[in-house]
Amino acid sequence: MIRRVVLVSLMFSGLSLAPVGNHVVADEQALYGYSAASSRNERQWEEKLRAIPSTDNLRAYMQRLSAHPHHVGSLYDKDNAEWIASKFKEFGLDTHIEQFDVLFPTPKERVVELVEGGPKFVAKLQEPALPQDPTSNQQSEQLPTYNAYSIDGDVTAPLVYVNYGVPEDYEQLERLGVSVKGKIVIARYYHSWRGIKPKVAAEHGAVGCLIYSDPHEDGFVQGETFPAGPYRPLDGVQRGSVEDMPIYPGDPLTPGVGATKDAKRLKVEEASTITKIPVLPISYADAQPLLAALTGRVAPDGWRGGLGITYHVGPGPAKVHLKVKSNWEPLKPLYDVIGKIPGSTFPDEWVIRGNHHDAWVNGAEDPISGQVALLEEARALGELLKSGWKPKRTIIYCAWDGEEPGLLGSTEWAEQHYDELRAHAVAYINSDANGRGYFYVEGSHTLEKFSNDIARDVMDPETKLSAWKRDQLHEIANAKSAEQREEIRKRADLRIPALGSGSDYTAFLQHDGVASLNFGFGGEDGGGIYHSIYDDFYWFTHFSDTDFVYSRALAQAGGTAMLRLADADVLPFDFGDFADTVQTYVKELKALAQKSQDEIRERNREIEEGVFQATNDPKRPLVPPSMEAVPPHLNFAPLENALDTLTRSAAEYRKAFDQANANGGAALASASLAEVNKLLIESERKLTNAEGLPNRPWFKHQLYAPGFYTGYAVKTVPAVREAIEQKRWSQADEAIVVVAHVLQEEAALISSAAQKLSAAK
Repeated sequence: MIRRVVLVSLMFSGLSLAPVGNHVVADEQALYGYSAASSRNERQWEEKLRAIPSTDNLRAYMQRLSAHPHHVGSLYDKDNAEWIASKFKEFGLDTHIEQFDVLFPTPKERVVELVEGGPKFVAKLQEPALPQDPTSNQQSEQLPTYNAYSIDGDVTAPLVYVNYGVPEDYEQLERLGVSVKGKIVIARYYHSWRGIKPKVAAEHGAVGCLIYSDPHEDGFVQGETFPAGPYRPLDGVQRGSVEDMPIYPGDPLTPGVGATKDAKRLKVEEASTITKIPVLPISYADAQPLLAALTGRVAPDGWRGGLGITYHVGPGPAKVHLKVKSNWEPLKPLYDVIGKIPGSTFPDEWVIRGNHHDAWVNGAEDPISGQVALLEEARALGELLKSGWKPKRTIIYCAWDGEEPGLLGSTEWAEQHYDELRAHAVAYINSDANGRGYFYVEGSHTLEKFSNDIARDVMDPETKLSAWKRDQLHEIANAKSAEQREEIRKRADLRIPALGSGSDYTAFLQHDGVASLNFGFGGEDGGGIYHSIYDDFYWFTHFSDTDFVYSRALAQAGGTAMLRLADADVLPFDFGDFADTVQTYVKELKALAQKSQDEIRERNREIEEGVFQATNDPKRPLVPPSMEAVPPHLNFAPLENALDTLTRSAAEYRKAFDQANANGGAALASASLAEVNKLLIESERKLTNAEGLPNRPWFKHQLYAPGFYTGYAVKTVPAVREAIEQKRWSQADEAIVVVAHVLQEEAALISSAAQKLSAAK
């Protein structure tokens, strides 16, 4: 997993369902997308499925899969793929391994040392084995601490502390009169994906970048450190990719096409997603002497971390030597495990489920905690097959390789099968790391109602409430206003966040236009071992889902979702929640544009009046900025008109569905509904266009994308939103027209589906 879920967004609502026995019993109202008769049959199969997953099996799977490091190109990575394939076959899935060959550099030389400005210091750049943790001593198999896809480099330069290293931090440095040109920067993790930090540093002229885990977010400030507790210890290091994935994920040498043996490849120096400057991750033990050697301005309040030092910005007198050199050849093999259950009625409609199996080291939490749930789902479906169940639609289970370096396995597969997926894929359901706590869902808002319904039918194993009810109560407790609290109580479905990037849904949703969801449990287990050698079976069984009941709950949720999508009479897409969500996006964009314009006018006024005050040293003025042109008025009318049309078409579809669902939903069993389902499958495709987003055409979805300067976090309506944020006003006006056209096309498709549904008999 490239993005760890730390703060859980909770997103479900509906009727409270009382628990009975070991499962949640829903009322007899027909499932959405099912006639009354098919709903009764479906509920029986789903209850059978949810009774099958075994905590003993989940524990055994994890112990086996996390027994050794299994990064891309390692022997145990291939061994795990072959073992997973053998289990899929044992469970009754038609299974094969699909191989791709990708660029995956591994380090040869790594040096970080303080050469001026303090006592000579050489960073350890190594995590020590611990006697309590039996797999932490597998040094010969472990990848060293490094950032994949850092360019090679050997630089010596003054050091500057840049806080989180995001664009607004550089704006603050400019106001403080501090330049990073020709410097090495040191940034702390959090507040953006790690690859953004060297990217922004290079844009400002830095020659090298260090990223460290500050204990304020990721260490002893949070709680007891490993092995006494779950949090990152003194010498713990977060490995990870710094590939510029907001441009495109996957193999850097084969953008847009599968990395097969005969694929046409770029040269390494032509790959735009490799960093422009060398970068390394370090522990807070290695960071402290470097930060302590800095002088210059005291860092602003919000920049100060948890180390027992005075945080200075620099530069001077600290000078650092940074050296990174990697093995760039040969290409490494990826092993995607693909298991299939053919559909009995609509074999050309595919419901796809995925989780990755590769890890930076042993990876018990990330990703094996999710992978074991996927395995138990596949076993449960196999047991149903033996009992006579046959899915209407084809079900495909995928164990991806190469997710950690840059979503490699899923991206290459989705690129290689682009035309097939555009023609056949109904939806993609993703999971990644799983833990103890609340059920979280992110994804396509056409599936928001569907995800709410799944949460209502899965029990939280600790509270014995439905997973949905527990989430709803938590959201109410954490609401920021009375209005928000009231909406949570009354809205038919709790809102789900949109997807940015960071896991294997990215290529399906944002490149191929396949409706996608990402879900799991978490939020109640401290996560301080992310991408370190301590993410292993010992840590997981002491500090996370120790009895594997939440892994079982994830298998129940995933299996229920797959069954329900595969067997629905009418695919359970809903457009009311979708239209409502798009309405919130348009309101946000208008408010963002107004705020940006107001801020520019106020800033210009302050410049005219000479209002400059340093934030932490009133005796020294800030560097005065230059005035900006007053921004023009943006014409949101095309977007507002498209939204009105979308809202009407969503209401039209819901009316048609309710009519078809009357009298037991006999019309939902009509053979003519095949045409409706084909349109519903196309609904997410309509939200993409062939040209993609400005300056990054790989990302084709016009409503959801990772931010260009966030990396993981989503930017909704990204072409418009980012143009406003970057003050590109003419580009924003153009993007409004493009998105409006996409929404009009979507509305037309929804209306067409409504008309065909109304005609069903």
